[in-house]
Amino acid sequence: RGHHHGCSSEEATGFGPIFEEEPLDTVYAEDSPEAKISMNCRVRANPPAAIKWWHNNWEIKLMEQPDEHYSLVGGNLVITNPEKSKHAGKYVCVAKNVYGTTISKEATVKFGYLDQFPTDEREAVYVKEGQGAVLLCAPPSRYPTEVMYRWIYNDFPNFIIPDQRRFVSQTTGNLYIAKVEASDVGNYSCFVSSPTIGKSVFSTPIPLVPQIEKEVKRYPADIRVRFPKTYALVGQNVTLECFALGNPLPHIRWRKLDADLPPNYEVSMNGALLHLINVQYEDEGSYECEALNVRGMDWYRQWLYVEGAPEWAEHINDTEKDVGSELTLSCTAVGKPLPWIRWLKDGYSYGKGELKFSSLTFEDSGMYQCIAENTWGTIYANAELRVVSCAPTFIYNPVKKTLLGAENGRVVIECKPRAAPKPRFIWKRGSELFSNSSRMFIWDDGSLEILNATKSDEGLYTCYAENDRGKANSTGTLSITEATKITVPPSDVEVTVGETTVLQCSASYDPSLDITFIWTVDSYIINFATDFDHYDITNFMGRENSGDLLIKNIQIAHAGEYICTAQTIVDNTTASANVIVRGRPGPPGGVRVEEIRDTSVKLVWSLGSDHGSLLAQHVVQTRDFFALDPEDWKTAVTSPVFLDGKAEVTEVVDLYPWMEYEFRVYAINELGAGESSLPSIKIKTWDAIPTMSPTDVDGFVGLNGELIVTWTPMKPQYFFGKKFGYVVAFKPHEDFDWKWSTIADPEARRFVYRDTIIPNTEIQVKVKGYNSKGEGPYSLTKVVFSSESGEVFFLASITVHNKALKIIFRPYDDNEAAASRVLVHSSVNQTRLENMRPDSHYLIEVRAYNGAGLGPPSEHCEMFTRRPPPSRRLRVYKYVSFTRKWLYIYWDHIYNYWNESYVEGYKILFRKEGERYGKLYTTGRHYIDFPMPETGDYVIEIRARCEGGDGPISQILVQAALGSQSLGAVSLLLLVLAWMNLGL
Repeated sequence: RGHHHGCSSEEATGFGPIFEEEPLDTVYAEDSPEAKISMNCRVRANPPAAIKWWHNNWEIKLMEQPDEHYSLVGGNLVITNPEKSKHAGKYVCVAKNVYGTTISKEATVKFGYLDQFPTDEREAVYVKEGQGAVLLCAPPSRYPTEVMYRWIYNDFPNFIIPDQRRFVSQTTGNLYIAKVEASDVGNYSCFVSSPTIGKSVFSTPIPLVPQIEKEVKRYPADIRVRFPKTYALVGQNVTLECFALGNPLPHIRWRKLDADLPPNYEVSMNGALLHLINVQYEDEGSYECEALNVRGMDWYRQWLYVEGAPEWAEHINDTEKDVGSELTLSCTAVGKPLPWIRWLKDGYSYGKGELKFSSLTFEDSGMYQCIAENTWGTIYANAELRVVSCAPTFIYNPVKKTLLGAENGRVVIECKPRAAPKPRFIWKRGSELFSNSSRMFIWDDGSLEILNATKSDEGLYTCYAENDRGKANSTGTLSITEATKITVPPSDVEVTVGETTVLQCSASYDPSLDITFIWTVDSYIINFATDFDHYDITNFMGRENSGDLLIKNIQIAHAGEYICTAQTIVDNTTASANVIVRGRPGPPGGVRVEEIRDTSVKLVWSLGSDHGSLLAQHVVQTRDFFALDPEDWKTAVTSPVFLDGKAEVTEVVDLYPWMEYEFRVYAINELGAGESSLPSIKIKTWDAIPTMSPTDVDGFVGLNGELIVTWTPMKPQYFFGKKFGYVVAFKPHEDFDWKWSTIADPEARRFVYRDTIIPNTEIQVKVKGYNSKGEGPYSLTKVVFSSESGEVFFLASITVHNKALKIIFRPYDDNEAAASRVLVHSSVNQTRLENMRPDSHYLIEVRAYNGAGLGPPSEHCEMFTRRPPPSRRLRVYKYVSFTRKWLYIYWDHIYNYWNESYVEGYKILFRKEGERYGKLYTTGRHYIDFPMPETGDYVIEIRARCEGGDGPISQILVQAALGSQSLGAVSLLLLVLAWMNLGL
């Protein structure tokens, strides 16, 4: 390198090569009429750069050996009549001037082609009407592989327009027909076009022959187009395909596993295509499509990976550095997979990772390029490094004219001339030359340090700098000021939550300066503009030069070490104090169950903070599976009963066996109860034999002489184990042995013994609970009398010369006055009782009635009303087939809770809007389809059908089909999935 560069920027007017245009990847169509390829390269440089081209790492030597194919036009390389064997491959443009060499990005030249389809005849496809069909495209060999597929029906240019029934996959090229119709007969030809090279070809025809059926069968949804494992680049758009065969035409839904679909998605082609717009890394995951018709459902899922080409996070820029100095050049790129970094210097490979120079030489000047690459791409960052030298100069950075120092403090006077290589430094005060001593020290960078400064150190200080290119000096005046001292420091203080306190802080300082007070707590600087809720700076007691700290409404979080700093531009000094805040206890930690038994557990925790006031007591709380409200915590019984402030373990007793529990603990000090711990992990106590017995045991003998025993079922809390049920025992009074029977239903409330009971006997009955561990205690014994069987009346055979019958019915537990009454004509032998309570036990009696009053009552009849139906409404969805011929209605299954009656199926009422009656359907499934009504608006009502009556109604509105003539125009009707829940 002939010339050295000076330090000042004015000298450098020249610069190394910078690319303004670089060659791009090119696909050349093999039979292109233009017969040439142009690779562009435009460079800025001073002096102008010489340009060369390389092909597959060999220089194209145009000057020495002219070539009939290659020519240079400006900096551009033109290839005439390109040949695949000679000219395919990688090209780079190389630019060089006195400052260095730069290489362009690599560009590839590939030759594009699209072969013809083979001319062999294609076999005919025979399909039953209603079945699905797949016509294979089998596209010919091509480059690039990205092409567009369409299908011709019978003759060109009659292209098939995809709809809900027919789909063309852009991955395989195949044509999928969800269900074949008689009108599909004809010849089909696959049409492939390559947009890159502007060429299209089509296959020989495939005949499709539908076989006509007397009755067209229905087929379940069957997904045949399955999107493959897909890699998308961040920021791009991606389309996933999914299409199903089936009759009726399946409906397609998309979902993402474990998350919602990305916010910017679109579904088109009646659900067959899911478009994800501007894909982000968080959109990666498993996507699922589900196809559904009334015959069945099919689903498919696959991963979408999101990756990214390299992008610079930091890269190199043009740099000018002094000769002999240190330098690190680094580049960082992001991308997925993580890009790797390599370097070029003046066009040659120069290492990986980070470039470190411990002492720069002029030979290190040049053009540097860092290159980041991963599987998805390569990026270049180019910069020039210029190593310079010059004589010292203070023009840019003289020594400060006025310098200040504090008495007994430390003073540093900076000396930073521009110089390369680094100069030697000498300091003088007046004519006195300084050398390093215990109080004076000249740093490596030229600065002068004075310790324990006094008034006698005032004066004129001059810094002299010299290197092999020349020398220079610069002077400043030093004055010494009075030191800053804290006169009233803050003192330690103890306060209670919610109180206010003041920390004092005053200082003395040099009158010619300004002073500032800064407060920190546990090294966090208090910002009075944002922390004004709790902190204020004040002049408490009106003392001179003070910056007292006022702390208002103090909280536990405000405890800590507070430091007051008094600061001038010359020096600063600090003093500190501790603030202790007393408050309610903090939450105990790590609550866990260590030993589980049937009615007790061992609970362990660690002590929480006492917040400055000794812990007095701990309290344990439990929440069981049947807690109605998440906040339903109950105080537990512990052993010992009282847990003191040091307790970290206890026995929780009196728990229910076979019950799910959580536990938490809180502490109490003299300021009150603290925050509760986090709940323990849920545990289940061991099972045990039941200890409770059923209540309200009663019995009576029915009309046919059977014994009926009733009781109130036990609450689930008292089951104490799995497989809970009841044992019913009974015997005539004089018998010695009890007869007994088990009932495996934990919610059972009655038992019928069918064998005839001897009339006029006294019968004893009792009931107990049992579970898989054993049997519990019996209830109290109840005595039942069986009456003389001759007195039994059947309601239907009452013959009376009366006007009417009165039916009286009341809940079993209510008194006579609360009974309901119904009057019927004497000729009637049945009636309907209404407004009865669900899930209840009723007594019913019938009496004859005439002008003289009521006759004697019939035998009591007893009955149990059913549990009520679920009160939740169904969520209903509708969807109209593409042809507008079919209407599909489907809804989410509804399930009964334990206190509701079983859902047996669903009722669907299809009625015209404004009319009261319509057609009623029932089904056990959760979907139904109808032919689409031609005209008018309809309401569809759906409700659950249960043992105990019907659930609430959900409605959905349907408007009749479009006029048929407009169908042709609606080539791509987006599927409308209205999920309406009008009742809510």
